[in-house]
Order: sequence, then structure tokens, then C-alpha cells
Amino acid sequence: MPRSGPISLSLPAFAGVTRKLILANVIVFFALALLRWIASGVSLLLVSHLVLEPAAVLRGEIWQLATYSFLNDGILSVLFGMLTLWFCGSLLESSYGGRWLFELYASSVVGGALVATLLSFTHLLGLRPDVIAIGSWAGVFGLMVAIALLFGDQEFLLWFVLRIKAKYMVAIYILIAVALLLKEADSFGALLQLSGALCGFLYVRFAPRRGFAFGFSEQYFGMRNSYYRWKRRRAARKFEVYMRKQNREVHFDKDGRYIDPDELRKDPNDRRWMN
Repeated sequence: MPRSGPISLSLPAFAGVTRKLILANVIVFFALALLRWIASGVSLLLVSHLVLEPAAVLRGEIWQLATYSFLNDGILSVLFGMLTLWFCGSLLESSYGGRWLFELYASSVVGGALVATLLSFTHLLGLRPDVIAIGSWAGVFGLMVAIALLFGDQEFLLWFVLRIKAKYMVAIYILIAVALLLKEADSFGALLQLSGALCGFLYVRFAPRRGFAFGFSEQYFGMRNSYYRWKRRRAARKFEVYMRKQNREVHFDKDGRYIDPDELRKDPNDRRWMN
């Protein structure tokens, strides 16, 4: 894909993992809104165990490291978050695949939450472990950092108005989050976004080209095949010993495959078998 080019006002493809992530966020948003209207007490109790609260994570509610990302506070938050996820996700998915995109997003969400949770116990910059945070922006920041690293010269319309390169657009978002962190206005939420950006950066830099899942599967099948080859070689050696006891010679190659005796006697310079 080209790293730069003219800006098109057409929307990107709404498909694959990008669509699933967006639909999951939107469905949860409206489901909780409906539950809040039907039974507000149940809704508040449920949300209190789904938001990211470092103290609760330390008590054992580790699912909060992922569930908080599906909770969005307000129409504008979910609207701009999903639009950014749509544009960034579709670009990355079309170039690197759905599995890679999902791993990047999940690494940013969970890794960012873990880093922010640990740092909240330091009490730096007004951080406290009893504050909460919600929203998909940790994962979105991870995607934006990936865009800046991989498609830095690709041009976007910032807030649908300003024409700007991806690397500068992402730098603006990062600076806004840093400003919020330093002003202690929403220090934990800003820290969560920056932590997601950091984890996105680490994933892009150090993850396999086709993702961890594909890399692990390759290692597993490679180890399994090596084990099968070892068993075949051992069986071949045992068979050779047995046949020698019977005054017969058999031969196998280095991978334990049987070699036809006629192949051993064939003259490599004899080309009469060729047409």
C-alpha cells in the first residue's frame, strides 16, 4: 500500500475484525443503556464490576483488564472512538490481516490496562488505585501508533477538516493525552491511553509479521514434525539392525525414508532414462 496519496472522502470497507470490534462496542453501549432504563440498580452493579479499577483488579477481578474497553461513556465518545477504530482498523487489516489487527488491539487494551494499573499504585501525578476508567481509546491509541509507524506519510483529515500526515495526527493525540495526564484532569484515563499507545508500539516492533498466534502455531507444528522425523529415523535404524541380523542390507536417508536399492546402483551420469 502506498505511504502517501490523495485523500478520498469515501468510507473504508466495513468488514472483518474491524467490523466485529465496532459492532461489539456499539451493542454493549446500547445494551447497557437499555438495561439502565429497565433496571438502573442492576446496571450500576454490573458496570461496577466491568470498569477498570486498579484496586479491584488487585482483589482478583482481572477480567476488568479487558471488559472496560467495551464500556463507552456518552454518544460522542463512542461515535469518535468507533470512527477512529473504523478508519485505522480497516487500513491495518487490509495490509496485515484480521488476526494481526485483533492481536494488536487486544495487546493495547489488556497491556495498556495492566501498565496503567501498576503505575496507579505509585501515586505519581495524582494517580490512585481507587479511580476508574472506561472506553476503547487504549486500543484505538494502539492502532493509531501502528498507523504512525507503518503508514506515517499517509494523509488523513484530522477531525474531518485539517489535511495532515498520520504521524503528525497521532503526535497531536499523544500530546493531548500527555497534557491531560500532567494537568491531573483525568490522569488515569490519560495514562491508560498512553499505556495502550506504548503497548501498540511494542507489538508493532517485536511481534511476528503474521502475529503471535501464527508464530506459536508454526513453532508447535515445527516441533511436532521434528518429533515425528526423530521417531521415523529411530525406527529406520532399528530396522537396519534387524535386517543386518538377517544378512540383508537396507538403506534409509537422513530423514528415515527408505531408499530403493536400484537407486543406489544407478549411475548418476547415465542419462539414457531421459527423453
